[in-house]
Amino acid sequence: MNSKLVLVSALAAGVLTTAAVAQTAPATPPAASTVQPAAAPAPQAVPAKVAIIEYEEVAAATNEGQKAVADLQKKYEPKKTQLDQLRNEIDSLTKQLQSAPATMNEEEKATRARTIDTKQKQLQRDAEDAQNEYQADVQEAIGKVAQKLGPVVMKYVQQNGYTMLLDNTGPPQQGGLSVLWAPGTDISQAVVDEYNKTTPNIAAPPPSAPAATAPRPRPAAPKPATPTK
Repeated sequence: MNSKLVLVSALAAGVLTTAAVAQTAPATPPAASTVQPAAAPAPQAVPAKVAIIEYEEVAAATNEGQKAVADLQKKYEPKKTQLDQLRNEIDSLTKQLQSAPATMNEEEKATRARTIDTKQKQLQRDAEDAQNEYQADVQEAIGKVAQKLGPVVMKYVQQNGYTMLLDNTGPPQQGGLSVLWAPGTDISQAVVDEYNKTTPNIAAPPPSAPAATAPRPRPAAPKPATPTK
């Protein structure tokens, strides 16, 4: 967050300094020669126009990104059903043990408890494996969209006269810069709309689709370079 503020502050300071120099610099005394060199053009202050984008969130919010997540959730639906069945079995065995008659001997109780414990450990392992596989597939799918998103972002910022592009995806350890404040315009939704125009054959999933509650992935996809004037 501090690096983002320093970057924005440095840009503003640079603009103000350039303008001040242009206004306060003393005139150069004329040379003895009658031939005077052409006067250099006075520095001109260029106003900064900063764009802010949540790059990875934009990739996931496009129609193509939402469809990719929805398709993956359908792919993992059988695995989810399998985990739910195992979870229900554990719940049933636990209730049976809790309501066991007083006549049940301690050895039988211990055997049932070990069975429940074994199944609980299996459920935990299977659930973690399925979650890791799902997240990896989501990151790969959204990462492909993010790669194609770059040219759309660059075209948008250049056509709209932005002088700087800042990414508001997340903390530095996740590959982004956290913005506390910046004098910019969030172009995330505008870029989503522009990208969707490039994939007219892909419609957004209906509001009731699972994609509406899909986790937001953090793909390690290349991002467009900051545009320069």
